[in-house]
Amino acid sequence: MADAGVDIAQLTEDQQLALQQFTAVTDQNIKDAVPLLQRCQWNVQIAIARFFDGEPAEDPVAAAAAAPPPQDSRRQETLLANIPSPRSSTSSSRRLIESAPRVVPQPESQVATQAPLILTLLFAPFNLVYSLFSKFFRFTGWLFPPLRRLFSPGGTNTGTSRRTTSGRKPLNPRDTAARFVREFEEEYGENNLPFFENAYAQAFDLAKKNLQFLLVILVSPEHDETASFIRETLLSQEVVDFIRNPDNNIILWAGNVQDSEAYQVSSALNCTKFPFSGLIVHTPQVSSTAMGVATRIVGPTPPAQFITKLRQAMQTHAEPLDRVRAQRTEQQATRSIRQQQDSAYERSLATDRERARKKKEEAELKAKAEKEALEREQAAERHAQNLAQWRKWRAASIAAEPATADAKDIVRISLRMPNAERIVRKFAADAHIEELYAFVECYDILQSGDDVSDVEEPEGFEHEYTFQLVSPMPREVHELKAGGTVRERIGRSGNLIVERLDLESDDEEE
Repeated sequence: MADAGVDIAQLTEDQQLALQQFTAVTDQNIKDAVPLLQRCQWNVQIAIARFFDGEPAEDPVAAAAAAPPPQDSRRQETLLANIPSPRSSTSSSRRLIESAPRVVPQPESQVATQAPLILTLLFAPFNLVYSLFSKFFRFTGWLFPPLRRLFSPGGTNTGTSRRTTSGRKPLNPRDTAARFVREFEEEYGENNLPFFENAYAQAFDLAKKNLQFLLVILVSPEHDETASFIRETLLSQEVVDFIRNPDNNIILWAGNVQDSEAYQVSSALNCTKFPFSGLIVHTPQVSSTAMGVATRIVGPTPPAQFITKLRQAMQTHAEPLDRVRAQRTEQQATRSIRQQQDSAYERSLATDRERARKKKEEAELKAKAEKEALEREQAAERHAQNLAQWRKWRAASIAAEPATADAKDIVRISLRMPNAERIVRKFAADAHIEELYAFVECYDILQSGDDVSDVEEPEGFEHEYTFQLVSPMPREVHELKAGGTVRERIGRSGNLIVERLDLESDDEEE
């Protein structure tokens, strides 16, 4: 979601991708990130470097064109220091804050490692010859300086020689910080200083993100004043309490300039004297992404003066930091409210979807029930029609009642119908028991006297009798599936009761 004043839809696809990468790395607001990317021609790498290292308050090209001719800064500083000016307060308020660059140490993959012992022994003679020749040429260059300039036209780099001859094994930033803390405790004993045991760049980024003060301490064991500064100033109880006070928001990072990372930091901060203490803070008055050096404390300093300088620098930058904190709090509150609104909208949308789903399911169930009821009704109608047609067809095939003259082949049966009507009829002795069931089923048709001679059997209809014939005393059910003739099942005569079977199923359905 875009911030106010920035329309992401007007950006191209590449610009939107660059903006997404930049905000993912820096966690900066979109309204501040877009102008910075525009000034960097939408180059993500340059924009990230400017974000962490800080960018000048004005265009370097325009500043160089409008700058006056160079003057002797040392002479000007001396004159201004000795001659009071009525506008000194205005100039001091407008003085530029020295920027604090973000120093990235040498990658761990490029840190030199010690060669195996076998290779060391193998190349020992060559290293000895190389060392002798190097010392010879160095001695010759000392005797004849022109030769030294001839063989090394670029001059000597004291910083490089200092690092390469220190004899300290290069490590990654985390291990370097841990080694410094361990050596510090071995030299000066246990202490309560909250050292940041990681890279300077991470401490720099953390201070910038959380709007904290980064206190950088750089020491050099070669200086005689280092031990006295640490014991008398840095390890004093009042300085330790001031640094550990949560209200001061101080991140303490320290390093030995004999290490590569600390040396790079000292070069970036233009340290010329040790021990060095620098307070780095975010400077929103210069740029929304800049970090500057609030104060420098060089050389041995009493604890009270050390704390006073830090407190004065912190008070100077307290108001801009409070404004940025308030702005971030407001932005966070706006973002939180927006997220809550989005969450409430999503919950409402989910509720509406669930309601619509239930309503749809209910409609589907209702339609299904109506369809099943209609199908059952149609099936019942078809069954009733087929049953009526089958009864007519079966009534036409029932044999007539035999005459009483042939009494030996006649079985006299008294039937009590479900409606309590009693019927007496004679059946042939060899008639199948199904003939008796068919007579009971088609009794109404036979009594009506309708013409059923032309009725055909319904196609695909399987008739099932919904009653059974029972002898009352003793009770015996004459089931149809047992088969047999009327004479075999009932005898010469019998009293039977017609019991309906569909009454039980009807009661269960009700």
